[in-house]
Amino acid sequence: MSARPIRALIVDDEELARRGLEIRLRGYPDIEIVGQCVNGREALAAISESQPDLMFLDIQMPGLSGFDVLSRIPQESMPMVVFVTAYDRYALDAFDAHALDYLLKPINDARFGQALTHVREHWEQRNAVAQREKLMSLLAQTRGTSSIDEQTLREQLAATQEPRYAEILPIRDDSDTVRVHVSTIDWIDAAGDYMCVHAEGRTYVLRETMKSLASILDPKIFQRVHRSTIVNVKRVRRLRPHTNGEYFLTLEDGQEIKLSRSYRDRVDQLLQRRP
Repeated sequence: MSARPIRALIVDDEELARRGLEIRLRGYPDIEIVGQCVNGREALAAISESQPDLMFLDIQMPGLSGFDVLSRIPQESMPMVVFVTAYDRYALDAFDAHALDYLLKPINDARFGQALTHVREHWEQRNAVAQREKLMSLLAQTRGTSSIDEQTLREQLAATQEPRYAEILPIRDDSDTVRVHVSTIDWIDAAGDYMCVHAEGRTYVLRETMKSLASILDPKIFQRVHRSTIVNVKRVRRLRPHTNGEYFLTLEDGQEIKLSRSYRDRVDQLLQRRP
């Protein structure tokens, strides 16, 4: 958890809705309300002035809608966003706009708590990236250069701290957000702009790229075995060689996955003894 509270802005044209969010947020000492706005123009001014970390944003407002507000925020000032809406049909649009989460009115307390858990997890990941960038800048300064190569950065990071990888993967499932424990994931494959996460006999669909998802998973456990497939190496039960240097991997649940020859170097890692 960050040493300072997460600074939140509430944006909703309905007074009762703003009041409801305010009352709920009082129960979370790690969240600090820095302002409340009744329309999109006020929101843009408040973001410029206060630089909030988090914004609860109503989708339907007179004048500028929630989507309009997002389109006018500079990327460097973009806070984490939780959309608030009375209309279920706007939920998918909220995720297409890269909202962190969404809440349906009237807000359910349990669902509100889930959204804040999602916010905290994303906040910790964002802080980790910021610390990494700060370290990169510091190392570059000490070396008297304007930049530092990735290999040097990895060596310095390894010497100063242990890398942190995601333990929970929040995934939207219908109208809810499911917290999937990363340790339960068997394998992941790409389907267009989405990732299919297979865990405990179920398949969850996540709007994410292969590259960004792989970056938050522990590479000692999750290995890419195909350009569109990541596998939990602890779930691999059998490797069967195929033609042209390819392999077929059989997982504990019987699922068979191809390891392409482009990832032939993964074979030795898969054959290593693991606790």
